[in-house]
Amino acid sequence: MYDRFNRHINYLRISVTDRCNLRCTYCMPEEGIPLMQHDDILSFEEITQFTRLAVSKGITKVRLTGGEPLVRKGITELVSMLASIEGIEDLSMTTNGILLEQFAGELKKSGLRRVNISMDTVDDDRYCEITRNGDLGKVFAGIKAAQKAGLGPIKINCVLLGQPDEDTQKLKDFCRENKLSLRFIHQMNLKNGEFSKVEGGEGGNCSRCNRVRLLANGDVKPCLFSDLAFNIRELGHEKALQLAIGEKPQTGTFNQSGQFYNIGG
Repeated sequence: MYDRFNRHINYLRISVTDRCNLRCTYCMPEEGIPLMQHDDILSFEEITQFTRLAVSKGITKVRLTGGEPLVRKGITELVSMLASIEGIEDLSMTTNGILLEQFAGELKKSGLRRVNISMDTVDDDRYCEITRNGDLGKVFAGIKAAQKAGLGPIKINCVLLGQPDEDTQKLKDFCRENKLSLRFIHQMNLKNGEFSKVEGGEGGNCSRCNRVRLLANGDVKPCLFSDLAFNIRELGHEKALQLAIGEKPQTGTFNQSGQFYNIGG
């Protein structure tokens, strides 16, 4: 698929839930968020049906996100359903790693190929502060479990929050010692349209953007920094995808209708 700016759209990010087991300061308020009703969240069958259509149109790369995807009950079943779709060349997941030790082996057996793990520091106190009481030890255990299961190459996503140089260097050293790829993501602001290219990745480069997003409520978003959304339940799967590709903007602007926790970044 190509959009009107001749960008090759072959990447689908799927937010499977708006729920998360952390409360990162840059992602959501301390008191939590108003959650989607159960009936408003897409079933695994709906997600799979849409993904199968998207793959038939040229999608080859699929990533599961959240919220935190591993808190969605039966997530390995969804992975298995998606892995069975012929034409998907890369099926991956972005996770905070808290539950990864529990799920890594089963995810691999279900057909997941690799994971990105969100981790902004290797300092226990700093991690607890950023995530509001998250346990960094569980993330380390999740990384080891992912390596053992063969979910690689493993990438670490670090949001730059003005960390001291010493803290950043410790994270770099940890990733080098454990053979992990490290990507730095500059803190973004959806409403103000503040974003930049990901260091070590391709995100934030509008001229080369190759992705669309399916949110947990069925909205297909052509751009993270846009209010445009086309719902598959209201419009039908094919029409929603067609409109998302056709209306994909040349560059991001701002997003007044969404948050990172329910879009998936």
